[in-house]
Amino acid sequence: MAKKTKVRREWTATEIHKLKGLAKKKVGVDKIARTLKRTAGATAVKASMLGVSLDTRG
Repeated sequence: MAKKTKVRREWTATEIHKLKGLAKKKVGVDKIARTLKRTAGATAVKASMLGVSLDTRG
């Protein structure tokens, strides 16, 4: 059985804009990740790279 390869998607300007907007509203990292269809880890790393503070409680 072949392993499923993970496909990395580049962050679009629209996704970054949504990430910043939701973080400003203090939405939790899990909800932001679901909205962007990304993992919580990927969302947290991108926010950190952008210097955006996230609410990690949910």
